Amino acid sequence: MLKRQKFILVSFLLALGFILINLLEGNERYWGIGSLSLLSIVFFFWVLKEGIGKNATLLTLILPSLFTLGVGLFWFLLPTNVIARIPVVIIYGIGIYILCLTNNIFTVSAIRTIALSRAARGVGFVITLFTSFLIYDAVMSLKISIYLGSIIIYALSFPIFIQGLWQSKLTKEFSSSLLIYSLYFSYAIALGYIFIYFLPVTVIVGSIFLTVGTYVLLGLGQAKIEGRLFKQTIREYLIIGSAVFLVMLFVTNWRG
Repeated sequence: MLKRQKFILVSFLLALGFILINLLEGNERYWGIGSLSLLSIVFFFWVLKEGIGKNATLLTLILPSLFTLGVGLFWFLLPTNVIARIPVVIIYGIGIYILCLTNNIFTVSAIRTIALSRAARGVGFVITLFTSFLIYDAVMSLKISIYLGSIIIYALSFPIFIQGLWQSKLTKEFSSSLLIYSLYFSYAIALGYIFIYFLPVTVIVGSIFLTVGTYVLLGLGQAKIEGRLFKQTIREYLIIGSAVFLVMLFVTNWRG
């Protein structure tokens, strides 16, 4: 079977899994989403096994599982009608196919430089942010305690950052900077969650704030690893982060 055919098959099977999960009830759906997230790791290892080894290329398996988890948790927040859920299944299937193409480029780029690697990094960056938003939105929608929420945010942010930072270099070796930056950045996002926990912000606004925080930290981290962390780069990211923060304060209902 050709790789492109494998990509299509995996996209179809995982999208079908979402439809089947809809037949489950109660907590069984959460177990179903967890199982589908793990299954996505197995499928992606199957389609990318030629380029994956016992090295940093294993990080390509993180984003598909987080993407599945994020879409799955967001799925439960939607109205239980077909019109609202069919587009999500379609978007998920397309997203999985794009991840297959992107991660295939990543595994090849870890061995040799290819022309498509830069475009793939851009796509990976966007999907990472989209996945972050879905996950943060789902966690904030749970309305759980600040302690448990901050731990979950930290635990989920770490794999988001470590695979996102790895995309900037695409090497086969794990570096200490990947681990250190991911730990610190995840801690910063958890602190951001604690900060907005005490503000009367809506779930959507809080999720956007944390996602923009991820955008700023991940962008600066990638620039640092690539050796292009210039003053102009720092200024641009901080301006965007500050603008979103001010907008968040402006739209917050302080009287509520």
